[in-house]
Amino acid sequence: MAHLPALPSDADLRRQVHFSAADGRIWLAGQRMVLMHAASLGILRRELIHTMGWAAARRLMMRVGYASGERDAALAHQLRPGADAFAMFSVGPQLHMLQGAVQVTPETLELDVARGHFHGVFMWKQSWEVETHVRDFGPQSAPVCWTLLGYASGYTSAFMGRTVLYKEVACAACGHAQCRIEGRPLHDWPDADTLASDYAPDVLRTGSVPAVAWPPQVPLEDRPEPPLDALGPLMGRSPAFLKATGLLRKAAATQVTVLLSGETGVGKERFARALHALSPRATKPFVAVNCAALPGNLVESELFGTEKGAYTGADTARAGRFERAHGGTLFLDELGELPLPAQAKLLRVLQDGQVERLGGTQPRQVDVRLVAATHVDLLDAVRAGRFRQDLYYRLNVYPIRIPPLRERLDDIEAFAQHLLQRFATQHDKHISGFTDHALLALRGYDWPGNVRELENLIERGVILAPNDGWIELEHLFTHVGEAQNWEFLISAAGNLENKPEPCRTGALLEAILGSGISFEDLETRLLEEAVRRSDGNLAGAARLLGITRPQLQYRLKKQDNLKGGGELK
Repeated sequence: MAHLPALPSDADLRRQVHFSAADGRIWLAGQRMVLMHAASLGILRRELIHTMGWAAARRLMMRVGYASGERDAALAHQLRPGADAFAMFSVGPQLHMLQGAVQVTPETLELDVARGHFHGVFMWKQSWEVETHVRDFGPQSAPVCWTLLGYASGYTSAFMGRTVLYKEVACAACGHAQCRIEGRPLHDWPDADTLASDYAPDVLRTGSVPAVAWPPQVPLEDRPEPPLDALGPLMGRSPAFLKATGLLRKAAATQVTVLLSGETGVGKERFARALHALSPRATKPFVAVNCAALPGNLVESELFGTEKGAYTGADTARAGRFERAHGGTLFLDELGELPLPAQAKLLRVLQDGQVERLGGTQPRQVDVRLVAATHVDLLDAVRAGRFRQDLYYRLNVYPIRIPPLRERLDDIEAFAQHLLQRFATQHDKHISGFTDHALLALRGYDWPGNVRELENLIERGVILAPNDGWIELEHLFTHVGEAQNWEFLISAAGNLENKPEPCRTGALLEAILGSGISFEDLETRLLEEAVRRSDGNLAGAARLLGITRPQLQYRLKKQDNLKGGGELK
């Protein structure tokens, strides 16, 4: 199909999910389901890899997924018997999403059951297997969505009535933006025998437990050690972050002046310290100056030093920051706030490597590697006359943009876990970790304060969370409280229902109140409609209304409105 329609409504699927908490069971169209922690499945996955080896664990989990997909395929014809092929096939992807496994977006779907023709391409996001696998083993060189792939193969094979297998041609665990799978009938794959062997029933009968085979992680030569500063490694594996650290590495061995740009809180000083630590100047001083924090009348004396008697109160000569950084690195943060007179002197230092103290007459030679940083657009400042054009071009030799945290979503969880350990140690607490809902909220937040805000948030979470407990959403975002943002709710009858929208609920109430209908008449109509929709089955009608069967019977008897309503069951 050239242009696929949007997936149909999944309301018919949600009506098949029933939570029977009283007897400890969950049902999907008559099949018992189990609600489990994704983290628990991740532990099982990890243990299988360690005990069985990578290849055997992969095949086992693919077969588990295949069996699950086969069972769900029966629902497609049952629930959407009169639908077109696309809507009927969509049951599988929609159930996969409803079950919390992955977000599915069809890209290509060509199917003809009668002729046995099938070609499907689907995009996956939020794969539970990517999340858990990367958390345990780091970035990979091979796809890791094993149960998901097996599910797609099992579902499509059962739907088509012939073997259809998928390949994961892109995987987020390998650095791709999202996962991508492609499915074809088995005989259409040139490596059909290899694909089929993954699902062979006797493939695991080895006779003995194999030696542990570690996952094929990204080779070490392709994963350079992250830059370090005094606080440890710079955390991140997102493409934008890796681009920035790659530029940092290339500049470290040189003497080039580096200009770091980025929003407030992205960690510009940490980048500067890491650059210094990677450079041949690592054993020499690193001097940091926040230009925005220096009073205007003291900028020049702080940077370039003063001679005795240079001004009232200058009783002794004092070296400036340039001299103190001799042999090492000088980091000028918020450079855009530097006054124009100081900018002129800075340009001269960059050109000839000499500083002249305030009140002095003799230039002093300094050997300093300059790293500057700014959160403002210096070119805009040049146009506005707030920054010297010649200084801008002298500094902009080697610019490095540090991405904001909202462009580094893949880094947030690892960063949060690292900060959790740091602050737990600092505050002498034992924290079990983050709830999945808390991690989801961290990924969905816009982070206007970037890394600095994340650090503050995690420290607050560590303090508020109970000892030996978990960091919940309300421990992080105190302004959110206990508010939940779920798409669906579980009704009193145990079914998945759409979360009421306040505006729609308000409009409904306004319509009822404005209609002039009495309360007794409204109740009668609700009861009659529930009984009608349940074909006279009182238990079913009671579930629709969120009350018990005896309560329904009492109301029906009281109103005596079942005349002509048919036999009750």
